[in-house]
Amino acid sequence: MKILLVEDEQGLAESLRDVLQRERFITDHADRLEAAREAVRLVPYDLVLLDRTLPDGDGLSLIPLLRSSNAGIHVIVLSARNRIDDRIAGLDGGADDYLTKPFSIDEMLARIRAVRRRPIELLSEEIRAGSLVFDLLHEEVTVDGLRIDIPRRELRVLAALIKRRGRTVPREALENAVFGFDDEIQSNTLDSHISRLRRRLNSVQARIEIHAIRGVGYLLREAM
Repeated sequence: MKILLVEDEQGLAESLRDVLQRERFITDHADRLEAAREAVRLVPYDLVLLDRTLPDGDGLSLIPLLRSSNAGIHVIVLSARNRIDDRIAGLDGGADDYLTKPFSIDEMLARIRAVRRRPIELLSEEIRAGSLVFDLLHEEVTVDGLRIDIPRRELRVLAALIKRRGRTVPREALENAVFGFDDEIQSNTLDSHISRLRRRLNSVQARIEIHAIRGVGYLLREAM
């Protein structure tokens, strides 16, 4: 799961990001609406944790862009604005949940788990290709009914490719889906993940192939 944290309090942002990364969420951070808008245009996030009171405006103004760019994205507002009318404005403005500051980290994680369990509109919860089934909701992969353990970054590669199976996924789009903004990425890092993923899928006879499209990206399709 890839998360965008939009929060201008640096200390809080660093603490939350540490927690989220320990939970194995790939997490990017933006401290302003302008930076958040740019991030959303580049990266297909699964969830946004959104502060309301930002230096350049109300975080709620970001929600229409989030929804228009990704119909299945989840939004949880994290805000010190805790009056009933503030919470109503957040939920009516398109947020899936509204958590007031100060809050418990455990409660925040529980609310993230809760919104992930909700149905994702316009997107099947399972994608099938070859003998493989990818459960998008639980981020689980099975081949012929047997669960396959796949490391987190390889799983993100597979998710990005299988959602667009039969079409070429640009290299930049794959890197944005797999890595955070602050990750140090060497030129062959993505290729190494894909090479390991290929071997893993071949070893369990998943009957899917990942092809490199020179100078463009990668394409996943069912084996002939």
